[in-house]
Amino acid sequence: MVDSTRPAPDTVGFLYPGYSAEDEYPRLEGMLGGDSGDIRLPLVHTDIGEDAHRVDALLEMGSAARLAAGVAELAERGAQAVVWACTSASFVFGWEGAKEQARELSQTAGMPASSTSFAFAHAVQELGAERVAIAATYPEDVADYFRAFLKAAGAEVVSMRGSGIITAAEVGTWGQEEVLELGRAGDHPEAQAVLLPDTALHTAAWIPDLEAELGKPVLTANQVTVWEGLRLLGRDPVHDRLGTLFARSGG
Repeated sequence: MVDSTRPAPDTVGFLYPGYSAEDEYPRLEGMLGGDSGDIRLPLVHTDIGEDAHRVDALLEMGSAARLAAGVAELAERGAQAVVWACTSASFVFGWEGAKEQARELSQTAGMPASSTSFAFAHAVQELGAERVAIAATYPEDVADYFRAFLKAAGAEVVSMRGSGIITAAEVGTWGQEEVLELGRAGDHPEAQAVLLPDTALHTAAWIPDLEAELGKPVLTANQVTVWEGLRLLGRDPVHDRLGTLFARSGG
């Protein structure tokens, strides 16, 4: 029997391109919602089109029509806010283009909306980090769009490493050792935080290991995407296994 006196859970919906690290979201829901179940993170897959970290493919992947196609299902699942869970197919539009992408998504969905790129910008601001390093899976020409996006957000990128990986499918196969190596390779002594910007990359289980290895805050794509969605709902949850960003929350 449903307890009618129990408040409805805070529900953030995610539009996720294709299939690679979508299992991060039920993992994060379990970590943050716990036994209370007061946080729900439903996910709908969008049509990825061509799986390629290439500018033309990313612009199509993040088009309004592709995003709009998943909105109705998220609404049916009780979403109160929606986040486009893709970094590259938001920052590739540039700062103003990504703002318009989120605005159109909000208008279509009839609820607050954002994207992973803005999640990173807001998380960097939350940490008070002025200088950051980018450890990207993408080719460097694509990663450079992220550098420009962060500059528009007011952050100084002191170093950037691209890994040259073309497909999200390949990124989704990386395990803990590859993720730790990516973080080490992308770090810089002057960086106050290291950013791993790919929602195709599994990281949720290893954020404490990354921060211990690098000795500084680490922001990863699915981590900040969920944080951003909860921020849209006014939630500020604390969790000790999701890094400095979530340890700072709740204050």
